Amino acid sequence: DLEKEQLRTLKKLVKHFESGLPLKDLAQMNEILNLCAEKMNEQEAFTEPLCELIKLFGLPFQKKKSSDEVKYSVEVSKSIAQLGYLMRVPSSQVKIQICKCVVSFYNMELPGKLLSGYQPTSANYKIQMAEVGGLAETLVLSLALVENQLTEKLWVLKALQHLSISGENCRLMMKAQAASRLCLYLNGADPSGQLMFRSSDILWNLLENTSKEEVVNQLSSLECVYALKEVFVDLLMHGFRHCDHQLRNDLLVIATLLAENPAAPMIESGFAKLLIVLATFTEVKLPNPLVKGFKLTYSYEDFEMKKLLFNVIGVLSRDPSAAQLLSENDVMPALLYYVKPNQKPGFNDWSAAQYEELQLHAIAVLASVVPVLVDKYLSCQANTLLLVFLEWCMGQDPFFGQGNSFHGTGGRGNKLAQMRCSLRVLRSVVSLYDDAVNLNLCDQGAISQLLDILKYAANKSKEKEDAILLEIQADTLFILSVLCENDVHRKELFSYEGIGILIPFIQMDLKKLCSGLGHNCLLFSALDCLWSCVIGCYIAEDYFIEKQGIFLLLDLLALKEKNLCNIILGILVEFCDNPKTTLHISTWRGKKDQTAANLLIQLWRQEELDLGVRRDQFGRIVDFKRPIATSFQKQQKIIPVPANCPSFAIMEISESIRAKVYSLFCKLGFENLPGLSAKDLITLAIIRHYIDFKVGEIWSEICAELKEEFRPIMSDEEALIIISKVSEDTGRMVATLQTEVLESQHFQEIQEEAKTYKKIQASHTQREMINKSWENFLTRTSNYEALKKAKRLQETSIETSRSKAKIHHGEVHSTDIEKLHTTV
Repeated sequence: DLEKEQLRTLKKLVKHFESGLPLKDLAQMNEILNLCAEKMNEQEAFTEPLCELIKLFGLPFQKKKSSDEVKYSVEVSKSIAQLGYLMRVPSSQVKIQICKCVVSFYNMELPGKLLSGYQPTSANYKIQMAEVGGLAETLVLSLALVENQLTEKLWVLKALQHLSISGENCRLMMKAQAASRLCLYLNGADPSGQLMFRSSDILWNLLENTSKEEVVNQLSSLECVYALKEVFVDLLMHGFRHCDHQLRNDLLVIATLLAENPAAPMIESGFAKLLIVLATFTEVKLPNPLVKGFKLTYSYEDFEMKKLLFNVIGVLSRDPSAAQLLSENDVMPALLYYVKPNQKPGFNDWSAAQYEELQLHAIAVLASVVPVLVDKYLSCQANTLLLVFLEWCMGQDPFFGQGNSFHGTGGRGNKLAQMRCSLRVLRSVVSLYDDAVNLNLCDQGAISQLLDILKYAANKSKEKEDAILLEIQADTLFILSVLCENDVHRKELFSYEGIGILIPFIQMDLKKLCSGLGHNCLLFSALDCLWSCVIGCYIAEDYFIEKQGIFLLLDLLALKEKNLCNIILGILVEFCDNPKTTLHISTWRGKKDQTAANLLIQLWRQEELDLGVRRDQFGRIVDFKRPIATSFQKQQKIIPVPANCPSFAIMEISESIRAKVYSLFCKLGFENLPGLSAKDLITLAIIRHYIDFKVGEIWSEICAELKEEFRPIMSDEEALIIISKVSEDTGRMVATLQTEVLESQHFQEIQEEAKTYKKIQASHTQREMINKSWENFLTRTSNYEALKKAKRLQETSIETSRSKAKIHHGEVHSTDIEKLHTTV
């Protein structure tokens, strides 16, 4: 009768703890649970008591002190973990009770009567302990035990649904391959449909609370993709409820995430083709067995599905292996279907706002698809459609954009959103540098039309500047740059109107660069357009120079903006092939009458300071062997590289502005440059020998590489020593010249000091003479004897000054004024 006694005791135990289990007794209760589980293998009578005991774990645990929660945390976490291990018990009743117990963690109800001297634990205590104990991982693994038991499986999924709210539980579930296990249940047999909905809900929680990449990797097996495809098709064709449509769209989002993973077999499974056909069947209107029987209801869920399908096309366009699928299923004509003026409300059963959103989305996707479907793009005459559409965007037709969607930002009440998306397509097209596409564009007058768009956007910006208008202008300038880059005739077409439009961009107030709207991108696009559309065509160059363009570039350069200097100097170097340019550069004067030569030397000094080139306090050369080497170059170890790979000394030329400054001085000359101080002349001596120093650097690299791998023969070694000595001698010669400049300046300063001293001395002498004259005057006016003496001296002086020769003809007149008593 031992079993009967045990069953009776268990009933008493359950009755005793009907208000909840105390934390201190959980360890012993675990042992009892394990004993009951073992007994069940022999006696089914223990099933009911075991379920009753498990039910107790669903009640709030009881604590005496607040610190008990922390004190017994290890025992509690092990007890809750033990519930998961009890899923091995071969009893549906026990398994369901365990799942109910877990669900009750999230819907905790206090019992009517509490144990005396105890209080319930906090509401989230069990949930936290479940995370610590790893219950979620155990339940995922237990899914294998209920593979063919629908009711038990649904209860386990319900428990996991609650557990997956937590990020920690989701991470534990991912360790047990939860994503792939659940995906395979999506198309399981279940008349109620709960299996599909619960599995998809857990998948969403996993995506939101863990790494998307990890979830996608688990779902990227062929079996999972097939399962996802089958349930999607089933919902697509046979789902009529609102919740069915929502679940279909949820699964479509998961399919999109899978399409982003190149390892996912979307094409092999046929899922990619199904999605492409589904995305285009209303626009192409060709019968396809894959979507036979499907009809759009134009409901909100179908509208969302349409946008998601467009998005899938954009994702698939990044995969080169999907190009053939996109081409065969008429994706290009389907997307171009939307490149036309908007119709009145009710078009194709979509509302005006919905159609506009689909239109903008389709054009945005078109920009991604074009690079992989260039031939289709040309055959569909897409350039013509886009240019006509852009003409409508600038037209005066009454149209009020809704501006509701992400792609419609800034387009409310206007056509700017359509213009921006269309220009993005053209930008994507010309970025391919396909001659056939670019020629087709230019033959249809794209350059003239793009200039009109620039004027239109610039005029709109005067009313109110925003990011959309700035992006439109930047994209238009980029498209023009690509179209005109290597064609003189196109540059001539651009120059008639383009230069006048381009100059205001170069005159932009640099304070706007920090506005965050995109002025910096616009300025760089304008400079790039100047380089590509003007330089190389003498007509365009002359017109730009006549418009004082070189002065504007130098004004911009004088601001010494680090990001702008390199590109402006490059433009000026290219312009110097035009003989008029050097005259304008020499004529330019900046603030405080600064000359271009002085500005270039200042930029050189700042660049050397940033690069860590060694100079003494006067700016003279310190390292004669490597006079212009940067601190980065000196830190690099010698790495032998193939002949076709540039070394550090060569790469530094393209990354630094010094080569461009040197090139400009080669055009301007190194002699008789106005506005230079002695410090400038010291720096100019280095600039003048830049190419000699750079050659010496490269030879030093060659020597170092040879010594790393070979031992040169005697004659070669002597030649290398001579070459190195020539470079070093050049450095010493320049240093000597710099010292002479300093000495000359010092001598000139001494001379100027002496001149200044003489001026001061003469000034003091003059002041003394004036003072002495004044004293004499005062003496004559106050002393009569002194006055008579002065009068006698005056008369003597007059007499002495008279000529001794007698005048024979004419009357002699007296020079004295009678009764005059002054000697002034």
